[in-house]
Formats: sequence, C-alpha cells, structure tokens
Amino acid sequence: MYYSDLANVYSELEKTTKRLEKTEIISEFIKKVPKEDIRKVIYLLQGKIYASWEEDKLGVSERLLIKIISQSSGSDMVEVEKLWKKHGDLGKVAEEVLSNKKQFTLASKKLTLEKVFENLRKLSSFEGSGTVNKKVSLVVELLNNARPTEARYIINTIVKDLRIGVASGVVRDSIARAFDKDVKEVENVYNLTTDYGETAELAIQNKLSGSLKPGRPIQLQLAIKVDSIEEALKAVGEPAQAEYKLDGFRMQIHFDGKEIKLFTRRMENVTKQFPDVVKVVEKHVKGKNFILDSEVAGHKNDKYLAFQNISQRIKRKYDIEKMAKEYPVEINVFDVMYYNGKNVMSNELKERRKLLEKIVKQENGKIILTRKLISDDKKEIDKFYREALQRGTEGLILKNMKGTFKPGRYVNGWVKLKPIMEPFDLVITGATWGEGKRSNWLSSFIISCRRGDDFLEIGRVGSGIKEKNEGLKFSDLTKELKKIIIKDHGKNIEVKPKIIVTVNYEEIQKSPTYNSGFALRFPRITVIRNDLGLNDVDDLERINDVYNKQRHRK
Repeated sequence: MYYSDLANVYSELEKTTKRLEKTEIISEFIKKVPKEDIRKVIYLLQGKIYASWEEDKLGVSERLLIKIISQSSGSDMVEVEKLWKKHGDLGKVAEEVLSNKKQFTLASKKLTLEKVFENLRKLSSFEGSGTVNKKVSLVVELLNNARPTEARYIINTIVKDLRIGVASGVVRDSIARAFDKDVKEVENVYNLTTDYGETAELAIQNKLSGSLKPGRPIQLQLAIKVDSIEEALKAVGEPAQAEYKLDGFRMQIHFDGKEIKLFTRRMENVTKQFPDVVKVVEKHVKGKNFILDSEVAGHKNDKYLAFQNISQRIKRKYDIEKMAKEYPVEINVFDVMYYNGKNVMSNELKERRKLLEKIVKQENGKIILTRKLISDDKKEIDKFYREALQRGTEGLILKNMKGTFKPGRYVNGWVKLKPIMEPFDLVITGATWGEGKRSNWLSSFIISCRRGDDFLEIGRVGSGIKEKNEGLKFSDLTKELKKIIIKDHGKNIEVKPKIIVTVNYEEIQKSPTYNSGFALRFPRITVIRNDLGLNDVDDLERINDVYNKQRHRK
C-alpha cells in the first residue's frame, strides 16, 4: 500500500469540519485496507505510530526538524525558520520548500505506508552516540522520496499535530461503520484494549471482543459533578458509599505476575518516576496478578498535600530517589478491575471493596484503602464531607453500592461533591511579554476551553504565578512556552495547545471579548497539570453548565 493513498485521505479530511463526512471518508477508505495494514493505518489516521499507552518518545525536536527540512530541500536553515514563524506549521514549511525544490533525487522511490511507519517507529529506538545523525538520516530518507503533500503529513505526524480534525470518536464511529459493528461494541473493546488499531484488527476479523491484560492500561470510570448530597443520593441510590476525593492524581497499578507497572489517567507509564510506590505495592498487595485503581496523593504529618506538591514527580527523569523523599506519597486504593486471572469489573462495588480489604495490607502514609462511609443519612454524610475537607481533600466521591466498573462517565455510577466553585482544567494558547522587571518573561496568559478539536479562549490570567521562591514561576512557564510558539506577533505570541493548567476563579461571566462567549472573573492558576491530556481540558458544554448553575444559585 502506498503512503500517497493515505495522504489523499488526509487531504479529503482537511476539506471538511463535519464529523459525519469525516466518518464516511475514513470508513470507506479502511474498508479497502489490507488486514496486515489496518493497525498501521488507524494509528496514522490518529497522527500516531503507537497505541495510546505505549512509549512513543520519538526524540525529534522542532529545531532538529528545521535542520532536516533544510537538508532535504537544500533550503537555508534561516529561510526555513522564517517560514516556520510565518506559517506556525512545520508541515506546511516542508511542503512549500519541497515544492520549490528544482528536482527530485533520481533514485527517489514511491513511498509505501510500510516504509513511513517503519522509519518513524525506529526514531524512538536509538540511544547513545550518533543518535541524532541516525534520526536525521531516517527522516531525510522519507522526505527525499516524498511528494510535497506527503512531506507535510510526515512532518506533522512527527510533531504529533496532524491537523486533520480526527478525534477518537470519529475513529470509533468509522470502525463501526466500515465493519458493520455497533458503536457501543467498538467503544467497549477500546475501553479494555485502549488501542483502536487492535480494535480495528478484531473488527475486520469479526472477533470484536477485548480482554483485560495486566501491563496494558484501560479506560477509567469517571465521576459526574453534583452540587449537593441530596443530588448525589438521588443519582447513585441509598445507601451510598462515600469516599474521600483526594487532590492527587489517578494511578492504575498493574502486576502481570512478574513486573509492576504504573499508569496515569492518560495512560502514561510512570513506573520509573515512582519506585517508592512499586516497593510499597510489592510489600503490601498480595496476588498472582492484578489491576488496581487508586489515587496517589502527597501526604505528610497525617494531612494531604495539594497536587502541586507531587505534580513535578510525574515528569521527573533525574534525582528520582531524592524527589521521593522530599515529596512522599500515600497510595489510596479504591477499586480492583482484575485479580488472579479474572476480570472483576462486572462484580458489584461492595464485592470489589471486600476483595480489596482481603488483598491490601494497609499502612498509614504508605498504602490504604480510601476512607469510606456507607450511609443513607444526609447529616452523617455531611459530617463526613466536612471532615474530608478539613483533612485537605477536595471533597467526596459517592458511589452506587451495586454498581459495576464502567469506563467513562455514567449516570447512576459515581458522582463527585466538591465546594463551589469547582476549578477548571484549561490549556494555554497564547501569552504576552511582560514589562519592566518582567520584560524577559511571558506574564499574561490566554487560557482556553475545548469544543471538539478546537480551543476557545475564555480569559487571560497572570495571577497564581510567582517571580521567585517556591511554586510556579514566570521564568519556568516562559521557558516551556517558548518551546511551543507557533506564531510571533511582536509582544504577543500564539502557542501550541499543550500546557494544561488548573484555574480557580470567582465567577463565570458572559463575554463578547472571547470566542467561547464566556470570561472567568479573577482567574488564578493553581498548578500545571502534567497528568492530563488535551482530551481532559474542560469543554464548552461544561463551562455553560456551571454558568447556568451559578446563575440559578443566585
């Protein structure tokens, strides 16, 4: 199969913003894809070359890509960089300079999909001396044989920004349509495999059934926000199981019988960053194999610490043992999905909790089961709620006692009760250079919510960031944002949506200033969320829902 076939599909997808049209384009294409290529095609349609949970650090920076594009096209690096600032898209730069290339190499060959996939996968395999030159060679080889349009998509796949507007829901619906399957059936398999490539392979073979496998993360069950204990009990039934909602990060704990692996909510493998957690699990959890769900929180002097105290550990590569001592964590286990070779997701919550009580040897400050209360008494639950807040938690999660474990947000499953107003997780999409003593820093940041694949501005924020001392600093945020600038307008810049921040505020207001239609009053950044992905950015629907509830309360 030639890569040009896929490039043609990319081009068709770029021409429409309509979800149904995108679904039709993809489904008609993948019907014709050979079985041996279907997984690769599904990955590449998502702008990936690995499953969501696999390590996919290609190690090719945008700066290195400028060198590669220059070398392949014969263009000066300065000229390539100017075009990058103009377009804000290295893929378009590659397409333009290769279109101007006077002649293609005589030995150039038509690119196959297999060759593109193979070369891109090799990028993450190199280590040690000579690594950069090997990576340059692999990408240059592809560009030398690529037509200009193909070059654009190859480069944008490397930078993980394909820009064709294909969200995971479109991929799911396309697989269902192409192979005449029920959408829910496809989604259920993906929730267990977290791999649409594998899901498509199973569908094409008419074997659409996924299975849990320790060592491979799954989609997690999520809670719906409620505003009162009465609303919570109405949603999940009485009695309910109330548990502390910690200000930590979600961690899946996998043991396949040989090795323990730890994954965040967005399926990032953080086993190396948390050797202390691995040791605690080895010592305190018994079983031949298992998959546990937990919240890992900073914990000191019998009090839970705010998320920012441990967030820096998630991305840490060096001084890991030192960080573990400085920022100790407690594992709060609250569910089990797999145990001793059996999928227990369909067991009722009360049964799964009993199993946890048997297999986890608790030790305060190391590993415990989430503190819980089973009750239908509103006053008793309210007292438990206030105690949770006093201990530094975010509030409560209330659960249906008879509920099974279902990935995603489900009515009558889990609900979360937190003080009003609940913070939003938003992404930085722009910034402005400061003045005076802040002239070397970006000091005002545009924050955006999500609508489908688009990001809509909802305000500017400069509060919550420090000039020096502890906490999130202007200098650190500036350093990270400079790496992802896509357009430079003098004092103002646009950045690639990548850095997600939790934002507190006093009120949501209607506003014509921002394209979301809303503005946050007195916003304040509390922390960078390294554990979240772009799909976790709060969407416009939720902003609108909170706005309406806010007005109703008044």
